[in-house]
Amino acid sequence: MYAEFYKLSGRPFQLTPDPRFYFDSATHKKAMAYLTYGLAQGEGFIIITGDIGAGKTTLVGHLFDELDREQYVAAKVVTTQLGADDLLRLVASGFGISTEGADKALLLQRIHRFLVNRYHEGKRALLIVDEAQNLPTAALEELRMLSNFQEGDHALLQSFLLGQPEFREKWAHDPDLEQLRQRVIATHHLEPMNREETEGYIKHRLELVGWKGDPEFTKDAFDRIHDYADGVPRRLNTLMSRVLLLGAIEELHKITGETVEEVIDDLERDNRATAKSRADAARTGAELQAIKGAMEEAQAGYKANGTRLDDTTLSEILRRLDVLEEYVRMHDETIKQALDLASRWFEECGGADE
Repeated sequence: MYAEFYKLSGRPFQLTPDPRFYFDSATHKKAMAYLTYGLAQGEGFIIITGDIGAGKTTLVGHLFDELDREQYVAAKVVTTQLGADDLLRLVASGFGISTEGADKALLLQRIHRFLVNRYHEGKRALLIVDEAQNLPTAALEELRMLSNFQEGDHALLQSFLLGQPEFREKWAHDPDLEQLRQRVIATHHLEPMNREETEGYIKHRLELVGWKGDPEFTKDAFDRIHDYADGVPRRLNTLMSRVLLLGAIEELHKITGETVEEVIDDLERDNRATAKSRADAARTGAELQAIKGAMEEAQAGYKANGTRLDDTTLSEILRRLDVLEEYVRMHDETIKQALDLASRWFEECGGADE
């Protein structure tokens, strides 16, 4: 909707990482220099860390967009709490290698053969592991073992590890990762953007979709945007999408600090509703566990000696069921409110700026 109203060719603040919108802030410029240096070395690990939404994926995506696809073959793995063998399967799948019926030894053989074949074709293999903070030490060790694959004195695989700040601490201090540390050839931690960079980031993205100054942003609007988002790209994107949507709905051609504050208030209300929903769900789960425990205990007593529920235990279970029913009712109301909000949002957006 807002793209149509402001005559933009697309949505500049989508949450999905898009290398086309890469912005060269000071921290991203430094990170790119490290990445370029590491890539030139042709081996080992390159590690990029940063807070949630700091732009790690967009950064690496921008780097790869600059690469000659005839010279590189790349695979990307987004990790959860994976074991070492599961990670190997993801790596193999990322490169298009069959994992069917393969145990660990066969997987390693297939990966090695694939890498050797690419080397003889004159291509370098790159592996991007996103959300690396989720990997246990054993899985990181498997990645380190893959870095040992060589053909002559040439490494067959180079890996990029992207992770949140806790991964920075893990790889730097875990005594079991000493051998991996010795293979890290470049690393950088992405910092938030400052006030001037935040303004530059917003204008850069708008200009890429044909912005000609409509809407106009006042100085206090940029100040309030930076204060709220704290220079973190994903938070900026979330806020700016809502600001532009409100601007389009109210047909504003000037965005002021007051406009931004109104959107922030809406976001905070949404966040509180989400937090309440999660708390209600957690309490519901706790009550379910308590009821289950009481009933299992009663069942065990009955099986052991035929003892039936006493009045006190039965009353407690019934009380907890009443509490659970109330939590479910409250949770249903929260879900209904969320669905109503989503429905209104869809009607307002209407897919017009897809």
